[in-house]
Amino acid sequence: MLNPSKFQFFTHGEIKPEGWLRRQLRIQADGLSGNLDKVWPDVRDSQWIGGNRDGWERVPYWLDGFIPLAYLLEDEDLIGRAKKYVNGILERQCEDGWLCPCSYDERRNYDLWSGILIAKVLAMYADLSGDERIEEVLYRFFDNMRVFTRHTTIDNWAATRWFETLIPLFWLYERRPEDWMLRLAYRLEQQGYDYDKLFAPYLDQEPRRVWTYSTHVVNLAMAIKQGALVWRMHGGSPDEFAHRMLDNLFKYHGMAVGHFTGDECVMGDSPVQGSELCSVVEAMYSYEQLLSISGDPLWGDYLERLAFNALPATISADMWTHQYDQQTNQVRCARLPEDHVIFGTNGPESHLFGLEPNFGCCTANFNQGWPKFALSAFMRAEDGIVSTALIPASVTTEIGGHRVTCRLETEYPFRDRLTYTVTTDAPVDFALKLRIPAAAAAATVDGQTAAPGSFFELRRTWSGETKVEVQLRFECRLAERPRDMKVLWRGPLLYSVAIKEHWEMLEYTRADVERRFPYCDYEIYPESEWNYGFTDDENFAVTEHAIGEYPFSGTEPPMEISARLAPVDWPEEYGVAAREPRSRKAIGEARPVRMIPYGCARLRMTEMPTVE
Repeated sequence: MLNPSKFQFFTHGEIKPEGWLRRQLRIQADGLSGNLDKVWPDVRDSQWIGGNRDGWERVPYWLDGFIPLAYLLEDEDLIGRAKKYVNGILERQCEDGWLCPCSYDERRNYDLWSGILIAKVLAMYADLSGDERIEEVLYRFFDNMRVFTRHTTIDNWAATRWFETLIPLFWLYERRPEDWMLRLAYRLEQQGYDYDKLFAPYLDQEPRRVWTYSTHVVNLAMAIKQGALVWRMHGGSPDEFAHRMLDNLFKYHGMAVGHFTGDECVMGDSPVQGSELCSVVEAMYSYEQLLSISGDPLWGDYLERLAFNALPATISADMWTHQYDQQTNQVRCARLPEDHVIFGTNGPESHLFGLEPNFGCCTANFNQGWPKFALSAFMRAEDGIVSTALIPASVTTEIGGHRVTCRLETEYPFRDRLTYTVTTDAPVDFALKLRIPAAAAAATVDGQTAAPGSFFELRRTWSGETKVEVQLRFECRLAERPRDMKVLWRGPLLYSVAIKEHWEMLEYTRADVERRFPYCDYEIYPESEWNYGFTDDENFAVTEHAIGEYPFSGTEPPMEISARLAPVDWPEEYGVAAREPRSRKAIGEARPVRMIPYGCARLRMTEMPTVE
């Protein structure tokens, strides 16, 4: 038997995005994610549907975000295109259950990671679409894996991501429990990489320009949830491992934004080292799983830090282009000199915005970020409904035989108020649990004091329509960073110096892949000063603006802060800002400088010293 998760994800269309969140999903659908099957050969002509291009992870990665995007928007065109790919994959399943596009003779050397990934995608597709074929498809696939792993040990990516198998395998077990499924889970655990031992003790404290599976940032982002998934089999603590792992990663490789570096492997705490976009969305998914399994509201805070900051910062506002690596202090996004690439094992184009800068995995994978975040807006508890991610959305479900809708209207994280409307078709008893973000300095629920970093529970008989008002209080605060640097937070948003940007379009063809507007590449150059430090004046002036067409726009951000900063001698070295200034002495008068949310800034200075 499996230990039950504290909260369950809603499925089958219960969650509806609203407000700025729905607009963000529509931007994604109108951008690269919603058109990748039309313009990118690795998806358009993939072996998964009978073509001759990539037959490994790229179609599964794309579907992992495209499917929930289609169903959340209830867009029949997107849904039809998703079904085309799913049907093509199912039609090619072998009689013995094998799903991946390779010949029988190629199986032994085929990295099973893509099979693990497509199984996870198909389970999610079944939840969203109600397709009854998927249960039997996954039953046959895992039965094939049971036989396959008797004589072929999983290796490479499959070995380092083996625990991802548990998500669709447990999904199947909970619908069709058979003992061999748990035995398969134990076998994969035995054959797979043990991240628990990697962090007991943690030896990869110093960054090295060496590529390894064990320091690979995406593997680590996925592995955050390993302990919680294994807990469902063995018991213990569902999140002890995640805390231990993150304590080490944040200590030695932490970024101001609440993530860790990895360009492509962990690279210390410098603000000019990058972190791969895939790692951001995979860490978000790990936090969503941890929140569901453990029920600890802390994981909602970790999730929102990435969703509101790191995710939008590394994708253009219109979501047609993205980076492979994002930097905390990012003053230029232009090709780096071949002999002076700052990134550990990534190439000189890794921080350009484009179709597939450096490598194409993020092109396919980044699109899971927003849709899965939207699906995490509410979760089901044994005794009611939990508001887990504070984003504008509604959930409609049945409790005690009665129809219940809970709607959250909010412009959080750009505003400090949340309004819940609970509607029932008859009196019904249940608990509504509201996550109060730890980033708030204080909070009230209908006038009652609520503790930040906890769930506030309303247990009552709900009848008709009831409104619940949550008021948050945000304060500007300077947080310490290594090398005696600081960063500015206000509530859940990190702020950066707003640098005026000049975008230069690059249209070309390489390796039969065309870059043409709007899915082309860009270099971005600064057209305003960025070499600043904080002063002792911490009187920050906050200005709110309407949320525009693009919620994370750099030209029309929903929020800005005026801070008194002073210029310092801070050079640019080989296309990137130096790790820190030459001197911390002011070289000019302090002046009001516009700072905008990190997620709105594609060029930015975020970590800065206090001037002397």
